[in-house]
Amino acid sequence: MRRLVILGPGIFLAAGLLGTGFAAQGEAPLFNPPVLITSAGQSGDAPIANMLFKKAEIAAAFEKMATEKNLDGPKTLVLVLGASMKGLGAAGLDAAKENARITGLIAAARKKGVSILCLHVGGESRRGDLTDEMIASYLPAAKAAIVVKSGNKDGIFTKISKEKNIPLREVEKTLEAVEPLKKLFGK
Repeated sequence: MRRLVILGPGIFLAAGLLGTGFAAQGEAPLFNPPVLITSAGQSGDAPIANMLFKKAEIAAAFEKMATEKNLDGPKTLVLVLGASMKGLGAAGLDAAKENARITGLIAAARKKGVSILCLHVGGESRRGDLTDEMIASYLPAAKAAIVVKSGNKDGIFTKISKEKNIPLREVEKTLEAVEPLKKLFGK
């Protein structure tokens, strides 16, 4: 059973994690292209997110190490949550430097009026202490989130999303994120 919840003037969202979509029919999309996709944690999941946007036919650019200068033009910033120590090392970063980059990017997005969408497509295998810290730090800035269900077994995404009134959609498999993306962008 699906319920509609009014979160703000004119915004109706499906309650429940497994609803058929985010926005009610006839409502404006939550996000608009062009999109900038970046990794928050330097895992290999960000290129996968880029592929999802291509499959959804949503204009997106992928920038592994995006900074404020990359936000001139995009209307949506996609943070792909998932930490990889190997990826951080290969990028010449440590957790503190990555945190500073993403925190600065979020602040710049807010300043420029760029909406933030969080994705977690790595599932349970991408979780760990560092990823959990990043989820807790960055998810509250999101306007919505899509996560692979196995990555939310402990309910971390559900808990933060409920506390911050962030629409959350779980999918069983990564490729199933294409349809929710289309809905978020009004396709």
